[in-house]
Amino acid sequence: MSTIFSQIVAGDIPARVVYEDETTMAFLDANPLAPGHTLVIPKDEYERLNDVPEEVAADLYATLHRLVPAVEEAVDADASTVAFNNGEAAGQEVPHVHGHIVPRFDGDGGGPIHAVAGEAPDLSDDELDDIAADIDGRV
Repeated sequence: MSTIFSQIVAGDIPARVVYEDETTMAFLDANPLAPGHTLVIPKDEYERLNDVPEEVAADLYATLHRLVPAVEEAVDADASTVAFNNGEAAGQEVPHVHGHIVPRFDGDGGGPIHAVAGEAPDLSDDELDDIAADIDGRV
């Protein structure tokens, strides 16, 4: 598998790279949702977050942590939304883990993260307890 992001890492496709270290890279999104929309990726290909080894995940978060304030300051953003689409059903278009840093501005018309999934389910306390126990049992 060789995704467009791997081709960017290899230098085969140009990108506006804003950060790079041994395990991660960040570059401006070619189809930005806002000025400064930045993608942060592990250099090695992993399709989903659960495929990323813990040490690479730590590096990926460290890069996000470093870049969020830099991106916000660069475009004078009021805030940012940081998100991963994890799998095709979640909207992941490139099968290579990538975090989005989307600068946000007062009155930009965007919504909170709770707006991405449509209508919220009506779950009972028992259902919530069962889901929490099931997740806890798998960690």
